[in-house]
Amino acid sequence: MPWTRIRGSDHSALERGLRSERALTLALAEMYVQGVSTRKVAAITEQLCGVELDSMQVSRAAAQLDESLTRWRTRRLGRTRYLYLDARYEKLRIDGQVRDAAVLLAMGVLPDGKRALLGVSVASSEQEVHWRQFLQALVERGLCGVELVISDAHTGLQAARRAVLGGVPWQRCQFHLQQNAGAFVPRQDLKAEVAAAMRAIFNAPTRAAAEALLAQTVQTYSKTASWLASWLETAIPEGLTVFAVPASHRQRLRTTNGLERLNQEIRRRTRVVGVFPNEASCLRLVTALAMETSDEWAAGKVYLSLSA
Repeated sequence: MPWTRIRGSDHSALERGLRSERALTLALAEMYVQGVSTRKVAAITEQLCGVELDSMQVSRAAAQLDESLTRWRTRRLGRTRYLYLDARYEKLRIDGQVRDAAVLLAMGVLPDGKRALLGVSVASSEQEVHWRQFLQALVERGLCGVELVISDAHTGLQAARRAVLGGVPWQRCQFHLQQNAGAFVPRQDLKAEVAAAMRAIFNAPTRAAAEALLAQTVQTYSKTASWLASWLETAIPEGLTVFAVPASHRQRLRTTNGLERLNQEIRRRTRVVGVFPNEASCLRLVTALAMETSDEWAAGKVYLSLSA
């Protein structure tokens, strides 16, 4: 990195230095997306981190910033027991038009039970192609040992997942299933009832018990809400794969909610930008946020005890 980390035996001083470096990384990423001048960047970083940089140093830092972010995105991976995949969308200006671009995120639970952001990608290309390239890149970087993939049923993701990780079981996010069900409930007064029935299925003690409850629920709505019954019968089993993992792991693996904090932070930061001028500017900011979050996870508590 272009700035000096605090060194020495004082752990608190080291932590302050690391936090300052992460803050400076994000500051540079955000300010360059916004087109802030090097002179103003130097003034802001001095106030933010207590680091005095002249315009030339800021320019060098900016040149090295993308190199640092690229190294993080292309770093070697290894064994990852559980893999979470999610996507969100940002506005980009391409050829004078504002278009949606997919921001793909991959989070893993590592052998030590801690989370890590494994990769990010931004592209306005066709969804299946983007997802396939993203997943292939993770594998080429050394991703291995995955026992379960957790995701929503994003368009394009499923075909790409089967092509690249076809031998790995898939858990459909139960939170998104609850949201998806609303489109199939024929009357407003039925929504709470259907939601409670789905929660009972997901909270069943065993897969056999869950399947029995599902069969009862499908039968209940087969006459009065046949479209809903058909959807439940097809979609809900995709959210029951988690019953195959140890019981102590299931709560963390039922949904992609573990990525929600990062998505909320991305939304908070990108709302200020509004429309990104290009893919590179969006990728720069999202990568800086992902690096910061992954560093916090690495220094934090175990996310999932894998001893069970």
